[in-house]
Amino acid sequence: MYAIIKNGGKQYKVQEGDFLNVDKLDAAPKDVIEVTEVLAINNGELTVGTPLVEGAKVTLEVVTSGKDKKVVIYKKRRRKDSKLKRGFRREFTRVKVVKIAS
Repeated sequence: MYAIIKNGGKQYKVQEGDFLNVDKLDAAPKDVIEVTEVLAINNGELTVGTPLVEGAKVTLEVVTSGKDKKVVIYKKRRRKDSKLKRGFRREFTRVKVVKIAS
């Protein structure tokens, strides 16, 4: 059984017991979050929403929060003596999929 959920403008394919990193949420560890934006659910047969599946929800448990590795953005314009180096570290919340209800 799996579901496709929408969170933070991104789509994730999740199964019970999966861990995934989503964009930072204002939640403490051990908090329970219910996601009702379920785009599709498969429990033997595939149910696709228009755009969401009615009555379906996915329960997530917050494990921890943190920062990813640094992503370096480097731009260079040839023959122009123009360079730009920037970087950032994305903040994320690690969650565990506890239950998928249809």
